[in-house]
Amino acid sequence: MDKDEMTTFLFRLPASLKEKLSKKAKEENKSVNATLQSIVDESLTKPTSSEPLEKRMFLGKRVSARQFDELDGLVKVDGIYYRYLIESNQPLKLGHDYIIIEAVGNILTLRPLNNKEE
Repeated sequence: MDKDEMTTFLFRLPASLKEKLSKKAKEENKSVNATLQSIVDESLTKPTSSEPLEKRMFLGKRVSARQFDELDGLVKVDGIYYRYLIESNQPLKLGHDYIIIEAVGNILTLRPLNNKEE
């Protein structure tokens, strides 16, 4: 932390949270004040995630064959329909499962999985 002029203020928190803070401080061999400063500093300097929800939630998710709406060219993931592309511009293989490898806006890029039936 920067060498900045220190200030004081009243900080209210539930007793149970204060106990957790005290326990964490003891585990780190620090004072409660130093522990709280570290937590606040880390929280305020940590960049917020700029990745879209789809990217954070869907990457690596398996998509089963029954989730595809071939007629409209859509795939249903967690109750929402998305457009999709198959990796390397492959055609959709009915009866095959896929994994989501990329999400940009409302378009998911899928990679075919090697199904055991093959």
